Amino acid sequence: MAKHEIPEVDIVVDEKAGVIREVKPQPKLRSKKGHERRVNSAIYTLLVVMSIVWLVPFVFLILQSFRSYLTESGGMVDYLLPKAFSLDNYRWLLFDEKSNFLRWYGNTLIIALFCAVLQTLMVLSVSYALSRLRFRGRKLIMNAVLVLGLFPGFLTMITLYFLLKQLGLTQTGAIPGLILIYVASSGMGYYISKGFFDTIPKSLDESARIDGATRLQVFYKIIMPLAKPIVIYTVLMAFMAPWGDYVFASYVAFGSEPNFNVAVGLYRWVNVNDYQGYFTRFCAGGVLVAVPITALFMALQKYYVEGVTGGAVKG
Repeated sequence: MAKHEIPEVDIVVDEKAGVIREVKPQPKLRSKKGHERRVNSAIYTLLVVMSIVWLVPFVFLILQSFRSYLTESGGMVDYLLPKAFSLDNYRWLLFDEKSNFLRWYGNTLIIALFCAVLQTLMVLSVSYALSRLRFRGRKLIMNAVLVLGLFPGFLTMITLYFLLKQLGLTQTGAIPGLILIYVASSGMGYYISKGFFDTIPKSLDESARIDGATRLQVFYKIIMPLAKPIVIYTVLMAFMAPWGDYVFASYVAFGSEPNFNVAVGLYRWVNVNDYQGYFTRFCAGGVLVAVPITALFMALQKYYVEGVTGGAVKG
């Protein structure tokens, strides 16, 4: 303390003791609301920065798709904005016979639609059975599926390829072969759907059964109308998986270009063909591939969130 510095004190009158006391002032406590506001601001700032970093590649992809491969270099360049915005890449993809893009897009759409329907039926049926029925071996089945789900799917790639080859479901038969692969084990992904069904009161099933409804009628007429969020969530997941798959599709359709899905076809352009000439067309193809998924998520976002949160409450 400095020589002539006078310390700050508070004077307190103790009426019971009849004396005057000098006490040091207590430091002011920070406002709890102010602290929460600062923490929330830091979190929001971090999320905004992460979102910008995450969106930068997509913005670059979209901008490069409008750079004409006819008037500018088709490969990567050191500038972001095209010198002149053009739809040449999209015209080539949609109207040029050499592109095969529409064929690949159609193959992917067929596979995704079939998988969305079949996988949804299988997943919801398995989930309802494990949620509502009690039978011998139920716990064993759930534990076995949980353990098997810990192993990555690519461990079975070679076995699946030779099996599909024996059945004639590779190359020219790649489309039904891929549908079979995607749908076959879809029942193992029952966890979230089962958790959602567990939140629906079982008294509804019992009341319907007393009134004479069968298990199938209870499932489709009572449970399904109440399970709209999880149905939409299951459909979206089943549609997305084959839509962007490259690994399985690349080796099942190996060498048969008309049977490629869109991911394999686009990758082949920049990997096998002229990279400098196909880069901007690859970007345009990526934009068109993202359109259906983006539209589905924008339209069904509410139900998607309800399905995820509802299925995570109880397992």
